[in-house]
Amino acid sequence: MTGKKTRFGAHIFLWTERWSPDEMHLIRQAKSLGLDMLEIAVGDDVEYDPAEIRRCAAENDIEIVISPGGVWPMEADLSSSDPRNRRFGLDWHKRWIEKGAESGAAAYTGALYSHPGHVDRRRITPDEIKHAAENLHELAGYADKLNVKIVLEPMSHFRVSLANTPVQMMDLIRESSHENLFVLLDTYHLVTEIRDYSEAVKVLSPRLWGIHACENDRGVPGGGIIPWEDMFRALKRHGFDGCFILETYNSSLRGGDFAFSRGMFHDVCPDGDEFVKKGMSFLKGNL
Repeated sequence: MTGKKTRFGAHIFLWTERWSPDEMHLIRQAKSLGLDMLEIAVGDDVEYDPAEIRRCAAENDIEIVISPGGVWPMEADLSSSDPRNRRFGLDWHKRWIEKGAESGAAAYTGALYSHPGHVDRRRITPDEIKHAAENLHELAGYADKLNVKIVLEPMSHFRVSLANTPVQMMDLIRESSHENLFVLLDTYHLVTEIRDYSEAVKVLSPRLWGIHACENDRGVPGGGIIPWEDMFRALKRHGFDGCFILETYNSSLRGGDFAFSRGMFHDVCPDGDEFVKKGMSFLKGNL
């Protein structure tokens, strides 16, 4: 939206429920669809070959982004009241940052400040914020040395309780005090947290790295209740030059059970390629 080229990507969950060497073709597939990047979900159940990913991504001129979307132990939580869990969380994330760096990944993204599924129905304590901030500072410094950006994703209060809104996220980043901390705005997650997407872009703009783009039902962008026009105007006004990553869960895998296992009960992505084509058409049409 400035003079730089806006980049477009997609999450592997549009096509598969788990990364493995057999999914290397998705890097070539991303290229054939006109994408610039591919987000790969990592975790303890994922077979990840950094050297092969780097080679294939370089051959196809595809940028790699990784995020802990596979098996992520609940104990690996940077905000935990238990120091053993915080240490375990730091070590766990650092290992994936190392693998990401080896594969040439540009960013490590997600609700890294806590853990998806960690929802406390109470007020967040100052100690939890302090723990998260201290550990994010260390994680960001570690990743910076490896040339990997740490990109935090504020999620719905149904998924995590530490930071849900743009204001909360920017407060946490200021508390963490490191330049290698950025934000991914997820249009789906924020629909339960805010009413003004233009204001969200304004608040996040100093650290806004990218947009997870999908509709309020996790479907193809456009046609739902996300206020896209307001958001695009705000992105232009604030000089956004980051990326758009299409994200949802394929609703045909295992007869729909994959999507159901991820808490998505709509048949909005039976075909990942079509999702990308329609999503790209909508996004580019609005740019």
